[in-house]
Amino acid sequence: MLAAIRMPLMACLTSTLAFWSAVHAQTTISAPTGTKSLAATLNVYAFPGAGQVATQQAQDETECYNWAVNETGNDPFHIAKQAEQQQQLAAQQQQQAEQSKSGSAVKGAVAGAAGGAIIGAIAGNAGKGAAIGAGVGAIGNRARATSQANQASQQAQQTQQASAKLSAHQMDAFKKAFSACLEAKKYTVKF
Repeated sequence: MLAAIRMPLMACLTSTLAFWSAVHAQTTISAPTGTKSLAATLNVYAFPGAGQVATQQAQDETECYNWAVNETGNDPFHIAKQAEQQQQLAAQQQQQAEQSKSGSAVKGAVAGAAGGAIIGAIAGNAGKGAAIGAGVGAIGNRARATSQANQASQQAQQTQQASAKLSAHQMDAFKKAFSACLEAKKYTVKF
């Protein structure tokens, strides 16, 4: 009697396992491919509202990208490159100002020593006058160079901030145009 019950029960369990295996195989989610769409690269989220397939979405994004570049005059990849160049230029200016600052102290010391030697010679002690003049010249030129370096640093920082603000404004305008185009093609867009 137990064997009579066990056989149908085993058949039922086997059928159930086969059924759930088939269901699971059909609903398995595949892993992402790792490639980003053009919209995703720009941090714009575009959902295909009309059921567009991935190839159609890629084509639509490319068309909208080109349209937005023409409409706004802004190319996001060019904007990023410009911002990077501005940062490099600001760093170079600051480095030049620092180098100028250290060279100015030496020049001031030499000029001060010469002037101090002349004044010291008139007073009867050229060596002492040269030493005093070198110290005063170095300090004076170092102070001027420090002031100039600080001004150059402030200008570089202001240029960098203005560039970042302009870049952000340009990107915002581009994303608005890009999004408007995608929305016209039946995508839901957020950025």
